[in-house]
Amino acid sequence: MPEWRKDPILERWVVIAAERGKRPSDFKVPREDRKGHECPLCEHREAETPAEVLAYREKESESNRPGWWVRVVSNKFPALHIEGRSDVGKQGVYQLMDGVGAHEVVIETPDHRKSLESLNEYQVGEVIRAWRDRSLDLRRDTRFKYIQVFKNYGNAAGASLEHPHSQIIATPMVPAYIMEKMGGFTEYARKTGSCILCGIIQQELRDSKRVVIEGKNFVSLTPFASRFPFETWILPREHQADYGHIREEQVGDLAFVLRSTLKKTSAALGQPPYNMVLVTAPVNLASGELVHFHWHIEIMPRLTTAAGFELGTGFYINPTPPEVAASELRGTVILCEEAFNNNIEVVEKYV
Repeated sequence: MPEWRKDPILERWVVIAAERGKRPSDFKVPREDRKGHECPLCEHREAETPAEVLAYREKESESNRPGWWVRVVSNKFPALHIEGRSDVGKQGVYQLMDGVGAHEVVIETPDHRKSLESLNEYQVGEVIRAWRDRSLDLRRDTRFKYIQVFKNYGNAAGASLEHPHSQIIATPMVPAYIMEKMGGFTEYARKTGSCILCGIIQQELRDSKRVVIEGKNFVSLTPFASRFPFETWILPREHQADYGHIREEQVGDLAFVLRSTLKKTSAALGQPPYNMVLVTAPVNLASGELVHFHWHIEIMPRLTTAAGFELGTGFYINPTPPEVAASELRGTVILCEEAFNNNIEVVEKYV
């Protein structure tokens, strides 16, 4: 029987169409032909991008030259521009402002042929550090109220370049989705005195039905009210509102859990297109507004298409129960020798 499930943060209902019970082999993921290894983001073509705003590079190498392993540049075709005012104007019943913001590209590796999950754990950790360092720098501009880190992988997910990259956009207002999340966190804390995601982590680890990977500091799981088949979230086990405050000792474990989750998803589903978003607290607001927030990463494989019902109602129909998705992902074997090198426990009871 189908089942309605309610998201405990947003109070949004989804339909889990359990009778469809789609497994990885039921999804037809089209293979994308790669166009080649030469592109503006490749090493030795630094002159074809805007100047770098951050780079992790060899000690003797020069800015905007080869020798880097992670490089961040302004987007050549930005959705928003750093110049402008954040004052809101009016035109009758309408409001508008300058298209102020920041739009950056995080080039995750010099190697065009790689994907994020195929990088070694250290390199994934460097990408995580770049997201953090740019978040901390961008928030110095007090016009910005939210910093969105995201990754589009594959044509169907909106990626316009093959080269492994993610993006960062800073906006002068808090997105509606984040405002809804803030309201959900605050209301739950008002009623219970605790954080809803901390409670979810405790319950999921106890029940074990939807856990994919458990690390020392992070856990990945398929949400109870998943909107999409094989949707997974990665959550810090410690309550943290702001991704920018991630500590150095947490970076390695996040790299392991993120890389392993993506590797399992890729192996189980045949390297599907996906969107990944980092959901974090707004910036440059009163700190009291953020105390109940709990940052996390949402990974959404693009296996289905939103149609009339979803667009008309906002209700999603998910043909793969999250318990089925978690079981499939747990059972997907990947090479994880780095876990042992870093003394990170992969809990065998979930396999």
